[in-house]
Amino acid sequence: MTTRLQPGDAAPDFTLTDDTGQPVTLSEQTGKVIVYFYPAAMTPGCTKQACDFSDSIDRLQAEGYTVLGISPDKPEKLAKFRERDGLTITLLSDPDKEVLTAWGAFGEKKLYGKVVQGVIRSTFVVEDGTVQVAQYNVKATGHVAKLRKDLGLDA
Repeated sequence: MTTRLQPGDAAPDFTLTDDTGQPVTLSEQTGKVIVYFYPAAMTPGCTKQACDFSDSIDRLQAEGYTVLGISPDKPEKLAKFRERDGLTITLLSDPDKEVLTAWGAFGEKKLYGKVVQGVIRSTFVVEDGTVQVAQYNVKATGHVAKLRKDLGLDA
């Protein structure tokens, strides 16, 4: 069973490569960080979620949030994803799934009624190195709007 993070837990630090080949380290981010894990770039659900985050980025940044999207995809595929869909969020590559696993976002899940190993679509809010929000098995569609509401950003 995959260990899941809870609010109040220390956020596992990481350094991953972004879609431009540059390293991004969680502990070097300032303010509040939304870390979300998704299965695969350029698939319908993941595209919808990434576009929703990109569409909300100005509002999120105005409230002090940075968004980091993490998948097992290689940086080259992430670059194509960014270009194809005009994404404005930071996309990070975790091909070894070490960060996914540390955050409880990789493990057993149900897919079309079967139990498989894979990426568990998950979203976290981190502030000062501490998990404030931990959501597992989130839906791709409508998730960003729900998160904004949960964070009190839609008044």
